[in-house]
Amino acid sequence: MYFGLPDDALALREGLREVLATACTPAVIRAAWDGDPCDALWKTLGEFGVLGLLVPEERGGLGLDELSFVAAMEESGWHGVPGPLVETVAYLPTLELPADGSARIAVHRSNPVPHAAVATHVIGATAQQPGLRAETVDRSRHAAHVPGEPAPDSPASLLATLGTAAFLLGLARRQLDLTVSYVKDRKQFGVPIGTFQAIKHPLADAVVGTEFAWPAVLRAARSLIDADPLATVHVSMAKALASDAAYRMSRVCLQAHGAMGYTVEYDLHLFAKRTWAMAKDWGTASEHRKTIARELL
Repeated sequence: MYFGLPDDALALREGLREVLATACTPAVIRAAWDGDPCDALWKTLGEFGVLGLLVPEERGGLGLDELSFVAAMEESGWHGVPGPLVETVAYLPTLELPADGSARIAVHRSNPVPHAAVATHVIGATAQQPGLRAETVDRSRHAAHVPGEPAPDSPASLLATLGTAAFLLGLARRQLDLTVSYVKDRKQFGVPIGTFQAIKHPLADAVVGTEFAWPAVLRAARSLIDADPLATVHVSMAKALASDAAYRMSRVCLQAHGAMGYTVEYDLHLFAKRTWAMAKDWGTASEHRKTIARELL
């Protein structure tokens, strides 16, 4: 079986890349950290059609499939789109809500709920008004405590899990790009530090992890399209591999930057902190490995 993106998914990703290059700059992400709900960005996402990517055409959506979904989420991860993008795209097909950027969906899986403070709808909440806000490592997530029981697992939650895996790999790719640029310019002993084995080898190992995880994401997307009986296993595998790979990439990139990597003013932090948070969203790598073992054994 060929695990790759079809032409329509590639075209979607290229178009989204052009849009987000100006609509979602690091300045926009920093504004989200300071409390900006980024309405202009979400309106742009709605106009482009990414929010209704999985919504049937007869309801005004694009009617695309899960391969296009992971392509869009991976590209969105590279740009660090703030807000509950994965959850909104995954859950909109199940709800009678507009896909124009006015609806933002958070999902109550445990408290505090990521994005609950800026969401228009919180799945599983007994009241839509969020309670006490919570401090988070990534302040663009605007977490808050909400009343109610955790939302049950569903096809939409499986999609959100897969979308998070793809988003994580986009975050990893952005951190790699920032780091490669840095180690080419930063010099020590008269040469770029990127020529040192202590930099090259860990980065290469981290890249291997992300390159190994991406086919698992594509496999899981194909499994959902084909209604494969093992789709849950494939999604769990994708999320476990993506969480581990993205987290490792963050650690290696921070180390390659030295003290520079630990300054919040540097853009690397915008993507590293999102990675640390999202690696645990929709199940940790350990939890998903337990799911795989339970399903297979």
